[in-house]
Formats: sequence, C-alpha cells, structure tokens
Amino acid sequence: MLFRILFIVLLATSLFSTSCNGKKKIGKPIKHGHNAPKNGHVKKRTQAIIDIQSFGAKGDGLSDDTEAFIKAWKKTCKTENGVLLIPRHKIYYIGPIKFHGPCKKGLRMMINGELRASKDISDYKEDKRHWLLFQNMENFIVEGVGSIDGNGQVWWKSSCKVDKTIPCNTQTLTVPTAMSFYNCTNLKVRNLEFKNPQKMHLTITKSELVEVSRLKITAPSDSPNTDGIHVSGTKDIDIHHSYIETGDDCISIVNGSTNVRARYIHCGPGHGISIGSLGKNKEEDVVSNIYVHDATLRGTTNGLRIKSWQGGRGYAKDILFQNIQMVNVTNPIIIDQFYCDQDKPCKEQVEFVTQ
Repeated sequence: MLFRILFIVLLATSLFSTSCNGKKKIGKPIKHGHNAPKNGHVKKRTQAIIDIQSFGAKGDGLSDDTEAFIKAWKKTCKTENGVLLIPRHKIYYIGPIKFHGPCKKGLRMMINGELRASKDISDYKEDKRHWLLFQNMENFIVEGVGSIDGNGQVWWKSSCKVDKTIPCNTQTLTVPTAMSFYNCTNLKVRNLEFKNPQKMHLTITKSELVEVSRLKITAPSDSPNTDGIHVSGTKDIDIHHSYIETGDDCISIVNGSTNVRARYIHCGPGHGISIGSLGKNKEEDVVSNIYVHDATLRGTTNGLRIKSWQGGRGYAKDILFQNIQMVNVTNPIIIDQFYCDQDKPCKEQVEFVTQ
C-alpha cells in the first residue's frame, strides 16, 4: 500500500484553538551558526585535540571509563577550540555523566569509538532520567563515525509494556534517556549511530538553533518508549537525512516547540512521526510552525499523528506535512483528541470555557 500525501494541517486538538489566518509562513528556512565574513575569507582555527585515553580510558568494553570522561571533559571545556576525541575501534563502558557548560568557544566532541552504557541500574541512582546529559552549551558540535549503545535490554525487560504482569499504573521504575541536550544554543549533532537506548535515543529540550543530521537510530520494534528524536520546548531545529527504526515514535514533537523542520527521514519500523501528546493532566501546551517533508515511512503502526489528551488547553497550529511516502503503514493519518496511554480507559472529561 503506497501513498503520496500533500497534507496541510492548521488545527487544534482537544480544546486547542485553530489558527487559519495565513500570516505565519510554514517551513521558513532555519539558519544555523554565524554569518560568514562579507569578503569570503574565514579565519582558520587551531584545534586543541584532547584524547580521552590520555586520562586513563581503557576502551576495552569491560573497564569503567566514567572517571576518565569526566576528567577529560573538564579539561576540554576550559580549552578554546577544544576537541574531545574518543578514538575508533574502542568500546568505552561508562555510567551516567553530566557534561556541564558553559565552556570555551569552539568546542567539539568527536565520537569515533563506541560509548556503551553501564548495565548496573544502581549506577543511575543519582540521576535516573539521564545517561549522557549535555547542558548549557553554546556553539557546540557532537559528531563522529562512532556509536552510542544504551544497553537497553536490561531496562526493557522491567517495563510494563514488555512484562504484562506489571500494571503500568503502578510501575515505579524511572528509565534514563540515552543522550540529552538541555538549554543549548547553536548545537549540531551529526553522523552518529544510536542503538538500543534505555528509553529515548536523543532528546533536545529548551534549546534553539539546532541541527540534527545524518543519524542512524535503531532499536527493536518491540522495545518500549524508545523514541528516536524527541523535541521539547525548542525553537528553530532542523532534523534531516536520518534513518530511524525503533519501538516508538521516530520523531516526537511536544509542548513549547516552534519552527521545527524534519526532512529526508526514513522511519520504520516504529510509531511514525508524532506531534504530542499534548494537554495531559489538563495542562496548557502549545506547538507551532512544524514542517515535515520528503520523508518515507515503511512498516510503521502510524504515519503522521497529532495526539492530545482530553481536557487539555493550548494549540497546535501552522503544521505542514508534504511529500510523504508511506508503505505498509497501518494508520496513515491520525488526529486523536482522546489520546489515552494506559491500561484502563481514561475517564471522560468535559471542559467548560466561559467568555
């Protein structure tokens, strides 16, 4: 079953308002970085290479290299035009790490080897929500030819979505995201492989001027809550030329996100490309100016989806889906105003709005 879709959505879900005034230009190009000098000459920067192995990292896949990464980051963060190098043909076994900024300008992390997450759940007791967290960074690049392996199998087996003997409304296990970026400006993440995350592969939160490109993201189709790229509270983000197969949404866009562009995406298996969920617990959520185009969805449960909970407020507006190819997609287009992600049916809610 093959679809070619040109689909413009200017709408709201739940008690979300609709905007159709045409004043907003959907899909406005997103500019990243600083403008080049008018004379065309760019001054070359001298890079300071900082090798993770100089700080005691073994890279044998067995030794705990967490402390080496922490020490190397502190050095790199204080170095102008510093490049933290993770060499190839090595496996670095590490626990949760917070890569704090702000740092000196021109910082890069070059991941050429493999980062593999600790399987010991007790290692995550100080921060149960993150494995690799980057925060308060500006003009920062994370790239390479390496991979990020979340060792998610140890977490998945304890999920109520896998173990049906566990009621989801009583589950207390908090599961970390593989790689997270929080409060970053002018950020680039590119050319990396993400696989088997504990929960989501990659999250971008409360950031702006972001480019995510040429990623390969993979997890089994039955792995729980393993969204590929999750965007929250972020402005001006361009996601492109990426391959995503996972157990949940390939791309999810939630509250506070605006000027989001996703293009040349291969999605499948997975749950498709989603806006939401929005308005849970009667919250006010807003999403606007979303442009998804030239994407292929193959073998997904859903195609293009907008989902909101009953009783929520806010809006989802200025949304354009264009040139989307779908092959063997169960539900090509879904606009769900009664989203309910729990075992028992959600209680019907009625919201009265007075003027």
